[in-house]
Amino acid sequence: MGCAAVMQVLLLTYCVFVAAGYPFKTPLDLDVTPRITVFNRGLRGCRRFQSSTVNYSTMLLEADSEHLYVGARGVVYRLNASDISATSALTINWEVSSDQKQQCLLKGKDNETECFNHIRFLQRFNSTHLYTCGTHAFRPLCAYIDEQKFVISAQPEEGKDKCPYGPTTGYTALIIDQQMYSASQYEFRSFPDIRRNSPPPTLRTEDAPTRWLNEADFVGSALVRESLSSSTGDDDKIYFFFTERSQEQTTAYSSSRVARVARVCKGDRGGRLTLQKRWTSFLKARLMCSLSEYDFHFNMLRSVFVVPGQTPQDTLFYGIFGLEWKNVKASAVCRFSLTEVQEAFQGPYMENQDSGSNWKEYMGKIPDPRPGTCITQALRARGINDSTSLPDDMLDFLRRHPLMSQKIQPADRRPLLFRRTTHYTQLAVHMVQSLDGQTYTVLYMGTDEGWLHKAVEIDGQLHLIQELQLFEEPQPVNNLLISAQQMSVYVGSPSGVLQLSLSDCQRYTFCYDCVFARDPHCAWNGAQCVDIMTQSDRSTLIQDIQFGSRGCENVQHDVMQRSRSVRVGDDLLLQCELSSNLATPLWTLDGSEVQGYDLNSGLRIGTDGLLIIEAQQDQSGLYTCHGVENNVKVPVLSYNVTVNPNLPPLPPLEPHEEPQDLVPTLPAPTEHTSAERPVPPPVAPLLPRSELLSPRNMEAIYLSLITILGSLCVVLTTVLVYVGFCLRVGQRGKYSLRAASAAYPCSRRHSKNRRAARSSSNMELKTISNHHNGNGVCNGGSKQQNGDVHDGGLLQIVPGGGHTSLNTGPPPPAPPLPPTPQHLPSHCDFPSGLSATLPSVLRRMNGNSYVLLRQSDSETSSPVCYSFSEELNRILEKRKHTQLLPRPDESSV
Repeated sequence: MGCAAVMQVLLLTYCVFVAAGYPFKTPLDLDVTPRITVFNRGLRGCRRFQSSTVNYSTMLLEADSEHLYVGARGVVYRLNASDISATSALTINWEVSSDQKQQCLLKGKDNETECFNHIRFLQRFNSTHLYTCGTHAFRPLCAYIDEQKFVISAQPEEGKDKCPYGPTTGYTALIIDQQMYSASQYEFRSFPDIRRNSPPPTLRTEDAPTRWLNEADFVGSALVRESLSSSTGDDDKIYFFFTERSQEQTTAYSSSRVARVARVCKGDRGGRLTLQKRWTSFLKARLMCSLSEYDFHFNMLRSVFVVPGQTPQDTLFYGIFGLEWKNVKASAVCRFSLTEVQEAFQGPYMENQDSGSNWKEYMGKIPDPRPGTCITQALRARGINDSTSLPDDMLDFLRRHPLMSQKIQPADRRPLLFRRTTHYTQLAVHMVQSLDGQTYTVLYMGTDEGWLHKAVEIDGQLHLIQELQLFEEPQPVNNLLISAQQMSVYVGSPSGVLQLSLSDCQRYTFCYDCVFARDPHCAWNGAQCVDIMTQSDRSTLIQDIQFGSRGCENVQHDVMQRSRSVRVGDDLLLQCELSSNLATPLWTLDGSEVQGYDLNSGLRIGTDGLLIIEAQQDQSGLYTCHGVENNVKVPVLSYNVTVNPNLPPLPPLEPHEEPQDLVPTLPAPTEHTSAERPVPPPVAPLLPRSELLSPRNMEAIYLSLITILGSLCVVLTTVLVYVGFCLRVGQRGKYSLRAASAAYPCSRRHSKNRRAARSSSNMELKTISNHHNGNGVCNGGSKQQNGDVHDGGLLQIVPGGGHTSLNTGPPPPAPPLPPTPQHLPSHCDFPSGLSATLPSVLRRMNGNSYVLLRQSDSETSSPVCYSFSEELNRILEKRKHTQLLPRPDESSV
């Protein structure tokens, strides 16, 4: 089958699936956008601890302790919990010898990662000692640490039954009443196992005739003291969370990997004959975290956090789930109640009669006492005081039926949060009581690229308050701990440990900004946004977590005002970049709303500003930019615009004329603030005019662009899947788009999908643009020269031709462009010694692209250039975060 035929079949298949709504539907209502984005350079109050070692994977923080214990590769640290960057850190070096490293190499292990002593376990053993275990170059060892002296108090002991061999093997462990419970794949070729190691009796899971764990990858464990206030004399239980290969095969849905929770009783001592030295209380059930209406099933459990309630029955489990496909990034957060888990363990069992993978619900008689139950008062009344007295028929049934049929559903039967293009790795939960008396759940979630998301649970869904870039270079978050006493969150990573405040209230600069955040930690005190935990008098504080819109109606805030002057016939760009990703722009002229979608209005509204095309005298007035968030309109910035009628518009250029020839003869538009003297800004080169840009042809070009761009999106999607079949796809009449080289100022933006946009015409477009973050954190803030900061813009359109060749060689050279200096990518300087900068507002504004001829701004950030691919990527990301105007947008090309 030829390339063209293959593409036609794929395109038809894609259209059929899209029409059917499967599986390309996405739960947009749960795909929440973080309200505030803070880059690494904009972090406030961040403390860091780093040393010569790596892999800070284990942390221990006790509620009443001033110490944070950290286990890394070959070393254990004791840090000051109030300030981890202080120089008072104590160190225990626990490296492997050269002989042990050589033995590790002989086993075929990696000398760069595996043949070291990675600390995998670090917990308190008693009031005087800690207990730690390390991989020790694929020969695990464990040791006691004297807390007072902070030294290893005795010779390390064998740890192969307590600690995994490798640094990345799934593992979880607890010390409960000086007994160690652990779950992992311990030995090199052993099966996964849940064990109680010491002191005796030691217990483990069964592997024959029915294997209880099937390639399990453990992520967490928790003790729930269900014996407290129990009316039945129940036992405490230990819950283990993991992902394993599926044993159920159903017609409705099947998957190779599923998320599980398993349970054992703390007082379990094993059976007398049957299940000797094996758990007699082991049961497991499936955790469901899915969007069934969209057929999204999150099978991979990555992290679990247990939130104790006022009673054991109020215990909640929060889990981070991912998709089974490694090349698809997506995450979901689901919450489960202990009551739902207990109901599943009281439900029907699954059975496997043919020793294959076809498990189905057991419909036969269930032995008495019920298999998997703990010892209760009712059993003690029958003479069964511990597990060794349980009857053999009951234990034999449990041996063959460890899996429960009932699936454990999350609260509200759907996730609290769904995030595309995000891979969450760790989770920590903090309970905060707000001013309205309610207790809110605040979640901190780390990603595989080193970002920390803070969210609050409101009415069964999560509102993402902010996202923080923790590192300049992407790296995963390995561990998260929260200290309510220190009001800090601690982050472990491959390169070090970070300490951040639980709140970031000072980032919000006015009342509505503080209220819009919906952060339970923050409230407005009349002058600034403050942490409520630091306020003794809370009677005058303003906070609205439920709606994020009330309380600031009578609070005034200063609105920055600027003045702009422009000659008749010129284009004018009024910048207004909103700091909130959830806000949409709204512009007014002398109090009346500006309509930016009418083709003949001469105005275009975009996500970052307002563009006045060929300004006329009647367009003078006071333009005010408002941010609309949570149905509240808040003024952000005002421009007093004057269109000068005394300067005539420039005559159109002849085809043979060069734009820069006319630049020295043109007076420049001016801009100044209301409190400053007007300062003449630099002038950007003019662009040749084209009949193609006449209003008569705009509508036809716009429709053509939309049609071709839509087709290209479909084609590009299928090409990603079948790139092995076709490496080049020829089409007629494309735009040839080339981006001037530029530097991207931020180390990372949101995770983006790279796309290319083309359309049929006989033109070549060259776009130059820049961006600055509204919070002043990208590039470390604005750079000023002589007290002013200038922005400008340029889009050059020159005659050209689209290329349709499928040759793998380099494309033929494009027609010559107006000359620019060699250092353009670094400083964006232009001919005649004039410097112009380009604001971030040169994006696709309200669905259109624009030609910005001349403009300057005295209070915006310094110039930074962008390539066209980066600019297009930012357009697509911004459009996802912004609600466009209600009417169809028109082309201005």
